[in-house]
Amino acid sequence: MSAKYPMRRKDREVTDFQKILEIIDQCEILRLGLADGDYPYIVPLNFSYTVEGEQIAFYIHGAMAGRKFEMLMKNPVCSFEMDVNRGIKCLPEKGDVTTRYASVMGKARAELLDGEERQRAIDEIIMARYEMTRDFPYHKSNVPHTAVFRLTVTELSAKSNIKGEADI
Repeated sequence: MSAKYPMRRKDREVTDFQKILEIIDQCEILRLGLADGDYPYIVPLNFSYTVEGEQIAFYIHGAMAGRKFEMLMKNPVCSFEMDVNRGIKCLPEKGDVTTRYASVMGKARAELLDGEERQRAIDEIIMARYEMTRDFPYHKSNVPHTAVFRLTVTELSAKSNIKGEADI
């Protein structure tokens, strides 16, 4: 599942799968990149995810209409990016400035879920990610009008410029 192009800054590459999951856990937004003719279409989304072995699947939701929905139905391959920004740091000893961050990006294949699988993804994966939504009594009548996509990751890379394991 590694990236096609080697990472230039090997000193910042994150290859340990558990560390990659730690970065993902800290991310609030997944930016989805979709092909739209000459220009990419990028949309920020809330997400949740599952892991089976070393296979990651992201879950996103939205309306069953609109640009994102139509594009995913037409072409299910996509790219994604998510990051944790810890701010800019001045390094007087080096006369340098850097940004402390961790990021995960890659490619995935989207699949529209339906029926019981969609309901289970909403209840057990999407709503379960945050404590405040785990037991929230949402209107289940909205589910038939909600598109839920599983994004099965096909390529993945991670990078970090956060020093120290406790900071990741």
